[in-house]
Amino acid sequence: MEPVEINAGTWYLRAMRVDDRIDDRHAVLASCLDPEILRWRRRPEPTLEAVGAHIAECTEGWAAETRCSWAVCEPTTGEMLGEVSLAGLDLNVGTADVTCWALPHARSRGMTTAAVSSVVRFGFGGLGLHRVTYAWAEGNEASARVGAKCGFTIEGRQRSAWVVDGKRVDVVLAGRLAGDR
Repeated sequence: MEPVEINAGTWYLRAMRVDDRIDDRHAVLASCLDPEILRWRRRPEPTLEAVGAHIAECTEGWAAETRCSWAVCEPTTGEMLGEVSLAGLDLNVGTADVTCWALPHARSRGMTTAAVSSVVRFGFGGLGLHRVTYAWAEGNEASARVGAKCGFTIEGRQRSAWVVDGKRVDVVLAGRLAGDR
């Protein structure tokens, strides 16, 4: 499938790029160095080569129909401020997992909520998905707020599934179905 661009109101979602006009490697690299993102998520190694490989994998995911990833951008400058993905995409079964991150200067502005909400709507309406899941580490209140604002229902938890700050933590599992309001 070809990458799809989404107008998410104040924010613009497009495929991540590395070309002569736009180079998203620096924003992804910044995410790999941000302590708050690193606290909650695994990221590529903090090198231009590794983040370039991450962007290439995201591009390949579109072509293979296994992952849809977007750079969440400021619409007038095109500056990448975050990433949102439908990962683990299975069009035969109609399921995907939403993942996201935001750079520090883009937090607490409603950007991540708008991006996740738009991508979930695209998953249901554009891809015909039946179910989207969202998981976050217990204690990650920002992700919990995004899940609640985007209509995800907490369905359970995986005990001691992730490591945060060197300690095992539970993972909160939430889901949203195409018919949910």
